[in-house]
Amino acid sequence: MLRHKVRKVAAKMTGSFTLTGVNIVKIKRRISRIAILVITGILIIYVCAQMMEFDKINWNEQIRIGSICLEQAEKMYLTGFTYLENEQGSSLIDWMAESVLKMIPLGTYVEEKTMLFTDVEDQETYQMILEKQANDENMVDENGNLIQQTSQEESVQTSGTPIDTSMEKLMNFEYLISNFYTVDSNTMIDQDLLNVEKLMGMDMTIDQSAAGPKVLIYHTHSQEAFADSVEGDTSTTIMGMGAYLAELLNNTYGIETIHHEGVYDLVSGKLDRSMAYQLAEPEIQKILQDNPTIEVVIDLHRDGVAEGTHLVTEINGKQTAQIMFFNGLSRTRANGNISYLPNPYIEDNLAFSLQMQIAATKKYPGFTRHIYLRGYRYNMHFKPKTLLIEAGAQTNTVEEMRNAMEILASTLDSVLMK
Repeated sequence: MLRHKVRKVAAKMTGSFTLTGVNIVKIKRRISRIAILVITGILIIYVCAQMMEFDKINWNEQIRIGSICLEQAEKMYLTGFTYLENEQGSSLIDWMAESVLKMIPLGTYVEEKTMLFTDVEDQETYQMILEKQANDENMVDENGNLIQQTSQEESVQTSGTPIDTSMEKLMNFEYLISNFYTVDSNTMIDQDLLNVEKLMGMDMTIDQSAAGPKVLIYHTHSQEAFADSVEGDTSTTIMGMGAYLAELLNNTYGIETIHHEGVYDLVSGKLDRSMAYQLAEPEIQKILQDNPTIEVVIDLHRDGVAEGTHLVTEINGKQTAQIMFFNGLSRTRANGNISYLPNPYIEDNLAFSLQMQIAATKKYPGFTRHIYLRGYRYNMHFKPKTLLIEAGAQTNTVEEMRNAMEILASTLDSVLMK
């Protein structure tokens, strides 16, 4: 009996609570419906007002706004609802592929932005760049084989044709590039960096008031030889050409010069250029610290060309090897400035090579090839007046090279001592 009464009471209580719960749910639903009606009403009023304003806009503007809206809709996640056939009548498959890309906002975002360049390289790329520095100026391919020069760099036998070096001509950027420079496809140059008026106006003369050496000549690649070099006789290699150039500067022109005979391209007795620039740097820096009067640094090389190419011209009746000034810009087209190969003297380097080029062109037309611009540094950060010179090639004779050193010494004197 008692149990029965308890069940009745429990049933009433349960019913009350159930009823209360139902009532609460109904009340919430009514509130939601009212809120929706109110919001809908506000939206309708707002849309009507906007439509009234929209009607005031001319038809072309309405079409433009409509197009923008459609375009933006395509970039949202519901691309399937915004299928529009383009003017070329793209296929359904093309549209599906495009829509999939648009489902990923990051993909669309990157696709619509200009390429982002960075000067940050991983260690593997950094090592590759350092190794490329050791070989690039010798015009070799990725396998180390000599490659053919471009047609404008080829030379067989020429007496040299004078080139107009007036400032009016030089200030024409296209004329300057086509007549005085060869720009590697992986690097970049612009008129700001090659401001001829500024570069030609920079003072490249040396201070003659202080006693001490003024010029340092060294060889990152000391083992480079010529067509008739004698094995074991360094006087017939690029090292011997450096010694002869130093002799000429010291004795003929009175420019005190040091010739450094350090070897950086032999490792355990074997030719290895991969670390030549890194190995040379501390030694050259020490020489410069010990000789603070040095203002000019020359890294003298011999170029590598195809066997059918002979870089020679006739000057004063003598067969003379041609030379090429080489500038490293520490910047590439792909990555911009290379932060870990800084060179505060790029502009000075460019001024020095250009002034040497112009001086040689005026006095010895045909002696110099186009100045070559590449993206890396090549240890040209030692001094403002730094030159990397490619003198002749493996197809030149020792005599042609010695004749070239005489003309190079004369050109140096005209720029440094004017």
